[in-house]
Amino acid sequence: MGLVKDTLAIFKKRDLVVRDIQKEAEGIYTFRFQKPNDLIWEPGQYGLFAITHRKIKNGTKPFSIASVPDEQVVALTTRIGEQPSEFKRALLELTPGMSVKMSGPAGAFALPEDAPALLVADGIGITPIRAILKGAHAAGRTRQHPPIQVLYLDRDNTGLYREELEATANRAVTLTSPDSSEALHGRIASFISAHSNSATYLIAGPKPGVDAIAADVQQQGISKKKIKKDAFYGYA
Repeated sequence: MGLVKDTLAIFKKRDLVVRDIQKEAEGIYTFRFQKPNDLIWEPGQYGLFAITHRKIKNGTKPFSIASVPDEQVVALTTRIGEQPSEFKRALLELTPGMSVKMSGPAGAFALPEDAPALLVADGIGITPIRAILKGAHAAGRTRQHPPIQVLYLDRDNTGLYREELEATANRAVTLTSPDSSEALHGRIASFISAHSNSATYLIAGPKPGVDAIAADVQQQGISKKKIKKDAFYGYA
């Protein structure tokens, strides 16, 4: 989507009804909402989600959509700590049948159509990448070249979506889980050596990690135009 389409989409609000809530790992939850018939999004896009069952300060937050339209749900996966923000506490109060409002979708965090791609997920940043790979698999992109490489830095060893992603891996898609920042740097360097600026680099996760990884990629000679970031801003 372009800037104008994104702006128009953000003004479109819909009620989303909670279908189910799943605890994925310690402190990580997936909220699934029934998909309205007229809601379509591209894998990797995000929405603005607003709490409606009670009034709270800063009651609207952006979340990457972890699902694809064919799944008939709008899914968001988020980390909720031991001392959550008021917004996250309100999320935990949701039960099936309750609703939130969503504005969007928006964003251009997407695979290139005809170029190699390196997808780097820092922790919870695996959520938009899960949707991107799901969409690519449905489109047949994961069964042929150009190659897609996924680097999943799972410092807390949550295993979020790991089995599902491993099932997608084949000749065109490789999935690696570096066990340290140093190992991640080495994997990035290897991909850059093979593909350089002919590839697109997608990086998702908490903002400090995304910025650090993007800086590493640029320092290895990759143009800023070839880097797409989906940075999650820190709120508990």
